[in-house]
Amino acid sequence: MATASVTKATASPPAKTQAVEVSAPNRREFLYYIWGASILLLTGQATAGLVWFALPRFREGEFGGTFVYGADQMADMMPAPGAAPVSVPAGRFHLTYPENEGFLALYGVCTHLGCLPKWTPTTHRFECPCHGSKFQLDGKYIEGPAPRSLDRFRVTLTFADGTTATTNEAGDPIPLNGKQVVNIAVNTGARIKRPGRD
Repeated sequence: MATASVTKATASPPAKTQAVEVSAPNRREFLYYIWGASILLLTGQATAGLVWFALPRFREGEFGGTFVYGADQMADMMPAPGAAPVSVPAGRFHLTYPENEGFLALYGVCTHLGCLPKWTPTTHRFECPCHGSKFQLDGKYIEGPAPRSLDRFRVTLTFADGTTATTNEAGDPIPLNGKQVVNIAVNTGARIKRPGRD
C-alpha cells in the first residue's frame, strides 16, 4: 500500500528589494529641462499677451466704451438749443444741440491730423489750434485743411415718456421735438465717419 507523503511547503523568507539609486541629472539633461521650461513659459506669456490685447474690454465711462448720464446729470450734460457744447475730455467728445437740428455727440478730434479743436465762444465755432480748421456747432466743415466734417458718435436718448431715439447710420442729429431727455448714452466705440466736406 502506497503511503502518500505530505510535504510541507517551506516558507522561504521574502526576497529583499534592492534599493534603486536615482542619479542626479547630468549637465546636459539639466540644460534640456531648463530650456524646455523657458520655452513653455515664454510661449504661455506670449499667448496670454496676445489674448489680452486682441480682446479689448472697454468699461462704461472709459473711451471706447459707453458714457451714460442719468436724469440727475441732465442739467450739466444737456446744452440749450444753440448754446455752447458740453465737452467731455474723458470721452473725447462734445455734446451739442444745434438750434432747429437736434442732439449730437461730436468726436473731439480734428479730421486733419488729430489735433483737438476747441470751442471758441467769441466766434461760436470749433477751431483747431494746430492748422486752423474750423467747424460749426454741428461739426460741419467751414474752412481749413481738414478733409471732412467732425466725426460723430452713436447716441441713444431716453425720454421722460419711456421712448428712446438712436443716432442713425448717417449720424444725423436726433430731433427732440419738445420731449424731455432723462438719459443720454454715448457709445464711443461706434464712431460715424462723416463724408467729405459737406
